[in-house]
Amino acid sequence: MASGKPASGEDSLIARYFRPLATDPGALRLDDDAAALQPDGNDIVVTTDAIVEGVHFLTDDPPDTVARKALRVNLSDLAAKGATPAGFVLTLALRYVDETWLKPFAAALGEDTTQFNCPLLGGDTVSTPGPLMVSVTAFGRVPPGKMVRRSGAKAGERVIVTGTIGDAALGLAVLKGGKVHAAASDIAARAALVGRYRVPQPRVAMAEIVRNHASAAMDVSDGLAGDLTKLCGVSGVSAVIDLPSIPLSDAARDLVARGVVGLETLIAGGDDYEILCTLPEDRVEAFVQAAQNAGVVVSSIGTVIEGSAVPKFIDGEGREIALERLSYSHF
Repeated sequence: MASGKPASGEDSLIARYFRPLATDPGALRLDDDAAALQPDGNDIVVTTDAIVEGVHFLTDDPPDTVARKALRVNLSDLAAKGATPAGFVLTLALRYVDETWLKPFAAALGEDTTQFNCPLLGGDTVSTPGPLMVSVTAFGRVPPGKMVRRSGAKAGERVIVTGTIGDAALGLAVLKGGKVHAAASDIAARAALVGRYRVPQPRVAMAEIVRNHASAAMDVSDGLAGDLTKLCGVSGVSAVIDLPSIPLSDAARDLVARGVVGLETLIAGGDDYEILCTLPEDRVEAFVQAAQNAGVVVSSIGTVIEGSAVPKFIDGEGREIALERLSYSHF
């Protein structure tokens, strides 16, 4: 997002909408070709995610929700690594400059940079003939050697997840119409589900807690079942999950109870942006208490076991449920 003289259309766009978000001195007011992230003795954790119109958000989604989702999905990754936000760079691909879209987009992004203490450091704006795309690369800090990886899970540990699972998948289904929209007749419930899809709630408050207690962690972005399978695969273990223990919102539980959707839809749907982690048994109580103090609900949903098989999902009758799909996949 470097801006120079004479001012181009891109420079004017940057100055008007994004320079106010570049509050870190290292951003150099977005006047240079790069930023300088000040070292402070911590390790730097880097993550990147792009959201694409028609894939991660709908064409008629409000621009403020698009901005928040673009940043927050990356903050979710940082939190799962035990990292606190340090800043981000933004790439914005637009079909054309639409002031009525950019103004609320930039305003919401600015609010989130303040809320999560994650200033804009730089980036790029480009034109595209294709779908709108927002890409964020976020930087976080952890004490040296303390980033929580996927690969630390050990047999005997508990599997823990924050928040509730499946709401975002249901929110997307509501927006697309069909049986979920028709069945979720309560206006407040529909709004809550749509809100979970459009505006994730990254568990930034859990970063230090995960770092202090978890053996392995990742955020749930592509679906609980699939992401757990990834974590177990990297760790060289498997897991047994108690399906009734998977936390659901009241709206999701109601839809499952009425047979509108199956539990598989919820655990394979994606876009939850909750934290999935494993903990030694003697760390669980302290973890739960710390999460409670941070205002985050956590649930124990299963146990890590030896082996390399795909995790098992056991229903309330003790039967293993075979899942047709584990997660959302782009390809």
